Amino acid sequence: MKQIVWFLAFAMLAVGCQPMLPAPQTLRLYDLAQGRRLSEQEALARLETVRFVLVGEHHTDPADHAAQLAVIQALHSSGRKVAIGLEMFRKQDQAALDRWVAGEIDEAAFQPIYLDNWNFDWQLYRPIFEYARRYRLPMVGLNVPGEVTRQVAYHGFDSLSERQRASLPEIRCEVTPQYREFVREAFGFHAHGRMNFDNFCQAQLLWDTAMAANAAHYSNQHPDRVMVLLAGAGHAHKMGIPAQLQKLGESAFLVILPAPSEEGGSQEVTTDEADFLIESGR
Repeated sequence: MKQIVWFLAFAMLAVGCQPMLPAPQTLRLYDLAQGRRLSEQEALARLETVRFVLVGEHHTDPADHAAQLAVIQALHSSGRKVAIGLEMFRKQDQAALDRWVAGEIDEAAFQPIYLDNWNFDWQLYRPIFEYARRYRLPMVGLNVPGEVTRQVAYHGFDSLSERQRASLPEIRCEVTPQYREFVREAFGFHAHGRMNFDNFCQAQLLWDTAMAANAAHYSNQHPDRVMVLLAGAGHAHKMGIPAQLQKLGESAFLVILPAPSEEGGSQEVTTDEADFLIESGR
């Protein structure tokens, strides 16, 4: 069975060099249920059994993105058909992603489209996008228009117009007490102007629900593919996108989160939050 490897080209990319194949490094996954580190073969055997593998990230951490690429590469190398689901792209910009994967648009033309969708450094995500392009792995935009989530965050879900709701999957925005507590712990709450906590919770729920609905729709249209879904750690958390996938009847998923950096490590995360932790050696 092929090894799980990850590509560590980020330091080279940061100085503007062209990407090269880096030396492989073992990806270490810690199984929260078993309380132990998995071998490469064990990890891949688990990942191959599901329809969705959610890999959370801290957006500015190169190690998290390298681990995401490792999961993509491992599944692809094992023979699984892989699609890459992206919090980083709106569903409405799917045509641009398709052109990128097909090699119909160069990097200089694609970067402004990326930056219109996502405001984190392109170089952090570039190896993932390059890998998808090289091997023609579909990339799937899952997010909703930014102006919609901003409006919900400031004015609530009920403030959306019919036109705005038409841009969304058919969803309901009903925040439970459990979800409120999850949002408070996972995201914290930083008030901006007239934003209040209830509206902030609705915006996060809209985000999670829409991404889950868009991922499920793609998976139903392409049942032969496993989707590696890349999202912030709060959204990849089991109370985020996975909980919404379950409401849609999708239970074949696994969640991988970055290991906490604080002392205590894996003991601070439970199986209610994730299945595996990335042990990056940070």
